[in-house]
Amino acid sequence: MSVTFTPPKAWWKEAVVYQIYPVSFFDSNGDGIGDLNGIHGKLDYLKDLGVDVLWLSPIYRSPLADMGYDISDYRDIDPRYGTLADWDNLLKGVHERGMKLMMHVSRMDLVINHTSDEHDWFIRSRSSKLDPKRDWYIWRPPRYDEAGNRHPPNNWKSVFQGSAWEYDVSTEEYYLHLYVSKQPDLNWENPEVREAAWDVMRFWIDRGCDGFRMDVINLISKVDGLPDAPNTVPGEAYQPASMYFANGPRVHEFVKEMNIKVLSKKDLITVGETPFTHVASELAAYVLPSNKELNMVFHFELMDLDSPKEGQDFSPLVYKKWELSEFKDVIERWQRYKRDEGFWNAVFIENHDHSRVVSRFGNDSDEWRGISAKMLAILQVTQSGTQFVYQGQELGLKNFPRSWGIEEYKDVASQNYWNRILERRRKQSGHEDVDMSDVLDGFQKKARDHARVPMQWDAAVNAGFTQGEPWMRVNEDYRTWNAAAQVIDANSVHSFWKKALKMRKEYGVLVYGDFHNISGGNDQVFAYTRTLETSKALIILNFKETEAEFELQLKGDWAQVKLVLTNYEVIEMGHFDLNFRSVILKGYEGRVYIG
Repeated sequence: MSVTFTPPKAWWKEAVVYQIYPVSFFDSNGDGIGDLNGIHGKLDYLKDLGVDVLWLSPIYRSPLADMGYDISDYRDIDPRYGTLADWDNLLKGVHERGMKLMMHVSRMDLVINHTSDEHDWFIRSRSSKLDPKRDWYIWRPPRYDEAGNRHPPNNWKSVFQGSAWEYDVSTEEYYLHLYVSKQPDLNWENPEVREAAWDVMRFWIDRGCDGFRMDVINLISKVDGLPDAPNTVPGEAYQPASMYFANGPRVHEFVKEMNIKVLSKKDLITVGETPFTHVASELAAYVLPSNKELNMVFHFELMDLDSPKEGQDFSPLVYKKWELSEFKDVIERWQRYKRDEGFWNAVFIENHDHSRVVSRFGNDSDEWRGISAKMLAILQVTQSGTQFVYQGQELGLKNFPRSWGIEEYKDVASQNYWNRILERRRKQSGHEDVDMSDVLDGFQKKARDHARVPMQWDAAVNAGFTQGEPWMRVNEDYRTWNAAAQVIDANSVHSFWKKALKMRKEYGVLVYGDFHNISGGNDQVFAYTRTLETSKALIILNFKETEAEFELQLKGDWAQVKLVLTNYEVIEMGHFDLNFRSVILKGYEGRVYIG
């Protein structure tokens, strides 16, 4: 008789992490920008929802060239968001409610592949080739063609369009920036840079931070020599080059050093962001406990499902139709991957870098929005792995309308892509006035901007987000679709999420159980079972608006199972005999049975 593997338990595996995009969460002082005191004012709302850990996107000092991911001072709060005293007060409020806080480095974002070009480190680095901090960044001399024209050191394309190199006139060299030109890449080959990064982490840990989300952590090591990328996008001067800057030769050496010198000293929650990576073994290396690196990583295979490829990388602002078979394959692969070796998933289907999930993988029409948002909630909470919920996801917020023009898209990725396509089409046509409607069609489905509109708190002006002028336009549906209305409505998406998260915490089989896809090639239904010791669960999800009959092919005895969650009203949530029977599912219906 085979013995089913039971993963070791840990608090962070069972946690529900709620991501806050501070600039759009809640404005406490009327300046149109969300802030730390605004977050503090909503802590009871978050605790009531079932949140265990808050993750804040960057709140450090920043010129906001990339919405805070360009940091000019790692040890201070940007005045737009408040002060260090406000952060201390927020942390105190979080801990008083039994929650934890992590930083985008309580949990916070750690952005240490690059800094702002306004950081003192870079100001000194670019001041002179002889400055001690020159080698803290990646500098290279120009290349010249036969005619004497200056060119960047290689043909790498920036993630945000154009060359990944920027020329510095004063020192006559280029610096590398994988993102925008105001985000120069740090040189992690330099041990002084690594020690500076460890010092930043210790600073926040000493102030009470409970963990870190590490931005593009797999990009900190580049291939020696920085060679030209192969020409995979004909006609483009700059080429996708992630094969040379993602998961580089020393990346695991650096992350292990981080673990030894910083992470292992405290009981922290750690997750790395790992773009440009779908190979399972490459991702596992960051996570497997035997490697002593991170708890888990964000990978993007599911998020790339509806993006076509451009060269070797994906084009995230262009829409490609996705198939449920592909969707199921991705989830099954990662739910089963190296469980017995301790691999652990970070489970998410929405965040600040992706459009709203109900518009993307559900149906955001008036008829189906609430039902499909609840179905997707069932999908998420029944996955094994640490749960990550993005602000507004618990309300079923959707993408803003197609009628919004390009001026409403504030994200640098959207603006740069638009400008690149506009310039190309003008050159090709010889006319200034060119059709860009297809680009806006893609933006309406895929742009990051949809996740960054102000949070919809109530039906008051500006959705209750601010009493001033909001930094970004508010989605007009806030008058009927907002937190205040949903909190008091037992049938709302919010109330459903609250029930779903409570259910997950009640049944360990949903957190730690193994996974078996029983839906085969069905192009409408995703059904799977989980088992853990003597417990078992059955999850059935209909991904279309039409009714579906699904024949259950279950192994073992399913004669006494209880329906514990469904997104339709039922007369009785009692026990059922599911042996040798089929079920009929309504449009976007989801069910969870526990036995």
